[in-house]
Amino acid sequence: MSILNVEHLTHGFGDRAIFDDVSFRLLKGEHIGLVGANGEGKSTFMNIVTGKLMPDEGKVEWAKNVRVGYLDQNSSLERGMTIEQVLKSAFAWLFAKEERMNVICDSLGDAAPEEMESMMEELGVIQDTLTMHDFYVIDAKTEEVARALGLLEFGLDRDVTELSGGQRMKVLLAKLLLEKPDILLLDEPTNYLDAEHIAWLTRYLQEYENAFILISHDIPFLNSVINIIYHMENCRLDRYVGDYDKFREVYEVKKSQLEAAYRRQQQEIGELKDFVARNKARVATRNMAMSRQKKLDKMEVIELAAKRPKPEFAFPMGKTPGKYIFETKDLVIGYDEPLTKPVSIALERGHKAALIGANGIGKTTLLRSILGLTPALAGSVELGENLEIGYFEQELKGENKRTCIEEIWEEFPAFTQYEVRAALARCGLTTKHIESQVRVLSGGEQAKVRLCKLMNRTTNILLLDEPTNHLDVEAKEELKRALLEYRGSMLLICHEPEFYQDIVGEVWDCTKWTTKEC
Repeated sequence: MSILNVEHLTHGFGDRAIFDDVSFRLLKGEHIGLVGANGEGKSTFMNIVTGKLMPDEGKVEWAKNVRVGYLDQNSSLERGMTIEQVLKSAFAWLFAKEERMNVICDSLGDAAPEEMESMMEELGVIQDTLTMHDFYVIDAKTEEVARALGLLEFGLDRDVTELSGGQRMKVLLAKLLLEKPDILLLDEPTNYLDAEHIAWLTRYLQEYENAFILISHDIPFLNSVINIIYHMENCRLDRYVGDYDKFREVYEVKKSQLEAAYRRQQQEIGELKDFVARNKARVATRNMAMSRQKKLDKMEVIELAAKRPKPEFAFPMGKTPGKYIFETKDLVIGYDEPLTKPVSIALERGHKAALIGANGIGKTTLLRSILGLTPALAGSVELGENLEIGYFEQELKGENKRTCIEEIWEEFPAFTQYEVRAALARCGLTTKHIESQVRVLSGGEQAKVRLCKLMNRTTNILLLDEPTNHLDVEAKEELKRALLEYRGSMLLICHEPEFYQDIVGEVWDCTKWTTKEC
């Protein structure tokens, strides 16, 4: 049974085509991974099927009475609500049904016999719905999901506006899972989750009976939970049965076959054109030449997809710093209240370390306190000599209306326009991306613009806060290669062990310092 049908979808932004006559279907119980490079239109597709965006052409049809739950990269929370209020709002539609049930019960005494049957039938449907969606165990269910995603550590009475980006994403994900929609649409749900909670979400999705569509660049996670891949590339959407690894295997074979067929056809076209050119003027061979020309005219020419520019990351090394990059003595970080016990750590020249631990225990705050951007509550941070610091922030506040060119020019005013364009192109951005406003780019493309800034100045210490969030597989692999080659020091926050374990020599577990229960 088809739950969602998308037919002949065409869409673009300005002169940039995103989809060209794309069709898609979602069947009951399918666990779909929607994959593709940054900027291919995955989030745009989700916005179209949820009605947030109207396509230029095409038809989107959902089955009747389907409840859709959507977690997107830009979801927001209402100021003034507590975590518990947000989670309980997942059941608002059930409370409305309970209210309807009470109205029916109050009306039964006065109902005519012919009305009684339909009222009793509606009552039964409502009671079944309430039972099926855990209405009578709401408090227990809310606490179960909150505990699984680590929300109890923050306190359910905490105002959601006080939370970090990762914590807010957890609250939104918990609310969505509590809603138990018929269809889950998840856009990069693991971006702000730590390893423990990714493992929980993996188990949840493996056991999830309904259908879902998942966008993710986390390959181990994808392989664990999906059974169908839809690959988005060059305005097309192609379906593959199996996990991501199976898709890559089939995709590479199809690509090789197409390239071989293209080469054979190009050789044949060259030979036919040459024959026509040499023989069309001679009376004796004119008919044969015309026959070859007809064959050329009728030929369905194979076209290879335009190659996307590959990112080429490199972080130039600055002057040699002192022996110690930084040293903390009894450092206590936090805002209104301490996030850590007194912490005494040091990073030596040339050393690379990863900060790990659950969201909200202070990893980003520690980086900002080392940089002096967030004042420490107690203790001290001593920075080494001759430091040239490169800092990659996890998330940027506000909506950036500058173009990519303007964004880089503001940072490097001495660059010529050619140098700005060349710098952005090295990060894998096309001319159309470069001339677009930063705010209309995908999360991965925005990350590449920020990485571009780091690449064009010398550094001897990199402080990187979740640099892999939103990056596609190819960009992630290239970033890993560049960081392996980087000769400076590094402090890296990352939730993907398969990314950081080959790069760093030390792993600092922040749960040892936190004041929170983990």
